[in-house]
Amino acid sequence: MRHKRSTPNRGYRVADQIQRDLAELLRDLKDPRIGLVTLNSVKVSPDYAHAQVYFSVLVGQPQECEDALNEAAGFLRNGLFKRLQIHTVPTLHFHFDQTTERAAELNALIRQANAGRAADDEGSQP
Repeated sequence: MRHKRSTPNRGYRVADQIQRDLAELLRDLKDPRIGLVTLNSVKVSPDYAHAQVYFSVLVGQPQECEDALNEAAGFLRNGLFKRLQIHTVPTLHFHFDQTTERAAELNALIRQANAGRAADDEGSQP
């Protein structure tokens, strides 16, 4: 029995397609808890059974938005099923991505440290 060779990078291509299709499907959601959502990344399990969807929010509360998206996951999965040409459409799990907030905090800390260093340098010069 021969095994079918998997297409290289198929998981990445499937995740990318899921991200694009979900972005379109999110526009149709009427839940007021879902503010302006940006899908940052999608990671699909090797067996395509689960997809971890990471998002950020420009307007709205992150936890409320995460809850609303996870409640709408079945509806969104059904929409993906109609769009994707794959055998198994993964179960969607939404997670708030704190990367942008952490980056902003680190930038603020770096600016603060550099400003403190500059003030120290000016004060120590004759």
